Amino acid sequence: MHKSNNNTIALMAVCLAALMFGLEISSVPVILPILEKAMGAGFSELQWIMNAYTIACTTVLMATGTLADRYGRKRIFVISLTVFGVTSLLCGLAENPAVLIVARFLQGMGGGAMLICSIAILSHQFREGGERARGFAVWGVISGIGLGFGPIVGGVIVAATGWPWVFLVHVPLTVLTLLLVLAGVAESRDPEAEKLDIAGIFTLSAAVFGLVYFITQGPELGFASTPALVILVVSVLAFIAFVGAERLSTRPMFDFSVFRIRNFSGAIVGCVGMNFSFWPFMIYLPIYFQVGLGYDAVTTGMSLLAYTLPTLVLPPLAERLSLRYHPRIVIPAGLATIGLGFLLMRYGSNVEGASWLTMLPGNLLAGIGLGVTHTPVTNTTTGSVPGARAGMASGIDMSARLITLAINIAMMGFVLREGILSFLRGALPVGIDAARMQSAAEKIAAGDIASLAQYLPELSSMNTSGAVFHAALVNGFNWVMLYGGVGVLGLAALSLAIFGRAEKVVPQESSAG
Repeated sequence: MHKSNNNTIALMAVCLAALMFGLEISSVPVILPILEKAMGAGFSELQWIMNAYTIACTTVLMATGTLADRYGRKRIFVISLTVFGVTSLLCGLAENPAVLIVARFLQGMGGGAMLICSIAILSHQFREGGERARGFAVWGVISGIGLGFGPIVGGVIVAATGWPWVFLVHVPLTVLTLLLVLAGVAESRDPEAEKLDIAGIFTLSAAVFGLVYFITQGPELGFASTPALVILVVSVLAFIAFVGAERLSTRPMFDFSVFRIRNFSGAIVGCVGMNFSFWPFMIYLPIYFQVGLGYDAVTTGMSLLAYTLPTLVLPPLAERLSLRYHPRIVIPAGLATIGLGFLLMRYGSNVEGASWLTMLPGNLLAGIGLGVTHTPVTNTTTGSVPGARAGMASGIDMSARLITLAINIAMMGFVLREGILSFLRGALPVGIDAARMQSAAEKIAAGDIASLAQYLPELSSMNTSGAVFHAALVNGFNWVMLYGGVGVLGLAALSLAIFGRAEKVVPQESSAG
């Protein structure tokens, strides 16, 4: 009975951690347009507020598992929770974008470590088949609630208390989680834990950060400028060094030989596809709803539920579909559904009198595609490799998601800005220099349309300037939705081609991950 009680308390602890991790990803996008006004954050700064968290998660992903195995999963979990709670406090107290970006990076390190420790603790604490399956199922549902209801939670918090509490709410939740961890989680270690792959962690992190920095700051630096090209070259060299380091390692965190397994590679393309368009667009969709459609934060959060809720309710159906039709069919079909959803959103944003209702069919279809894809992808990446390499496969799975997310947050921002700029070049009077035109596009992309009349005084004679800026924003989002839709449709075709003929997938006790 004592063990059962401890397991219940431990499950509550890891579920609270999962809830906070999910909320921190899906609730923050709702406040980005508000941060633009409250802090005067520019468009690239808004991108970094989100991407700092994502990149930081990537940097600690593989290291945390090794450190937890060596020094104790409970101990590292407590440390990661403490870091997450303290940095959430710093985020809520930040008064300028630079401080918030740094705090978000540190918060992402705590959040990523917290997530990996949660999975490790669940795997150790729940070992019996039925109890293990139920534990992972509950954990998966709570994770889905955090991601699915994050937009409305963020909107309600902003309306009730202000944007800082989107971060500060995690402080008391962290304290509660720590108490539960100390009361119910058993310490565990792996006596055969491998050494930390410092070379792999450093080179991969440098490659991802460099590429994201090149995409995000390229318009300001000039993509062909010496600083931008140096950053790009360093990023490429870092990735080459990463591949070399992993090939030379006797126990690499990325064993590239597993990519010869068709099921694994096809599922990894599924990981990339889910994070190519669906999750990065979550960062920008609130800007469209709040600025393009004129909704407040609460209405925006409610509108986004159609986008996120299918990801919560569809995983059980996805499991049944995988058993009946095989993941090699379900995963590409799910990606294609996401792509069609994006094209339908694009159509809905262009109709006369566009609103959340015209966007609803595309939002739902994209969410359905994500919900159908997620569970088969997770099961297939871990189930198509030998059991001893399941942890490594899970690490590649999670890394593929986070790296793709970080890169495409930057890419979607670039596409949005270029779409707006393309419209402005044809709509604004001749004589506005390229630098101010670029700055105007960034202000519109960030949702700051109100100040443009003062920023561009030559437009004072244009009675329709506001309508022009609004049309430019819509045009930018049309480009983004087209990019997201066509890109993920291409990845669906690639996944289908890689899967080829069916290979046997090792059944797993749980679909969580």
